[in-house]
Amino acid sequence: MTAADIETPLFPLRSVLFPGDPLPLRIFEPRYLDMVQRCHARGEPFGVVTLSEGEEVRRRDGAGFQREAFHDVGTLAHIEQFDAGQPGLIHIRTVGRERFRVTGRRCLSHGLWVGTLALIEPDAEVPVPDDLRLAARQLKDVLANLAGRAAPEDLPVQPPYRWDDAGWLANRWAGLLPMSLQERHRLMALENPLLRLELVVDRLDALNAPGRPASA
Repeated sequence: MTAADIETPLFPLRSVLFPGDPLPLRIFEPRYLDMVQRCHARGEPFGVVTLSEGEEVRRRDGAGFQREAFHDVGTLAHIEQFDAGQPGLIHIRTVGRERFRVTGRRCLSHGLWVGTLALIEPDAEVPVPDDLRLAARQLKDVLANLAGRAAPEDLPVQPPYRWDDAGWLANRWAGLLPMSLQERHRLMALENPLLRLELVVDRLDALNAPGRPASA
């Protein structure tokens, strides 16, 4: 699947956005204030990409700015809530949907990255195998424990729930489990949803292993 040959604004972050995950953002940099206002007005998404070098906030480095580099595979963020109640500050709530691969990129004079994107086919719906179903029950337990301490819209997993879909279940756990930024990005970029779930369950098993130090 290929996106139209147009440039999409990109938002490099030190996080990984999985399809289906919510992403709240506090926008204050000039390069992004205009971007999110335009995207909101047009009903268009922007691309979230994971930084491999540099910081989320643009910083001076001598006469220029600190170098920014990011991975080619990212996720389109669609704005669901928009609040511009304070001058110079916008709060938005987005949700990740389509994954993409950046096929071309350039940085505009005011620091905003834009890129041409090729959309990645959505995960095929693969049933969760019997030997991996415990991961669904464990996630239900996590959500039940969080439900009494957070508003429904603030929970890290939002409906519709697809407990028997390997890709959906893998994505929800991959966004929650402790791991490095690079490990999380590798999981998001995997195009085999069952392999992604198997790797997530391996991680869960390691965390739940008897005798594992509580601080590990």
